[in-house]
Amino acid sequence: MNVDHDIQWDLPDPFTLEIVVREEDTDRLGHANNVVYVRWLEDISWAHIESLGMTWSLHESTGKAMAITRTEIDYLASANAGDHLVLGTWLTGFDGRFRSSRQFQLVRPSDGKTLVRAVSTHACVDMKSQRPARAPREFAEILSSASVPGGKGLATD
Repeated sequence: MNVDHDIQWDLPDPFTLEIVVREEDTDRLGHANNVVYVRWLEDISWAHIESLGMTWSLHESTGKAMAITRTEIDYLASANAGDHLVLGTWLTGFDGRFRSSRQFQLVRPSDGKTLVRAVSTHACVDMKSQRPARAPREFAEILSSASVPGGKGLATD
C-alpha cells in the first residue's frame, strides 16, 4: 500500500487490517455499503482477539464467547471501489466480569482522512444457553491486559 500521509490514529498502537474496497462492496450510491463496514469491524475484531490468544478453540474449551451487544458507527466520509484503507482497532475496556468494549477507526492513507469511527460493547455469554455468563479467567486476563486507556470504554449507564 502506498501511504502518502502519516495516519493520525485516535489511540496509540492500533491492531490494523488493510482493506481494498471491491466493486461488490459498493451499493447503489457507488460507495461502500453500510453492511460491508460492519463486516470489516467483525473481521478485524476476530483477527485482533485471535492474535492475543483468544482463539476459537479457547472459546470452545471454555464454552463462553463475547457477543456484541451494541455498535455505534459514525460514517464521516465515503469509501469507493479501489480505495486502499487501513482499519485500526483497540480494546478499550473490560469490567472484570462480563462486559468489554472496543474502538475502531477506518482511515484512507492516500489523503489521511478518517472515514469511520465506531465503538462496540460485548457481553460474555454461555455458548450453549446464550445467556450472560461471567468471563472465564483466560478471557479476563487477555481483555484486561490488552485494554488501552483513554479510549471510548464501557458506558456507565
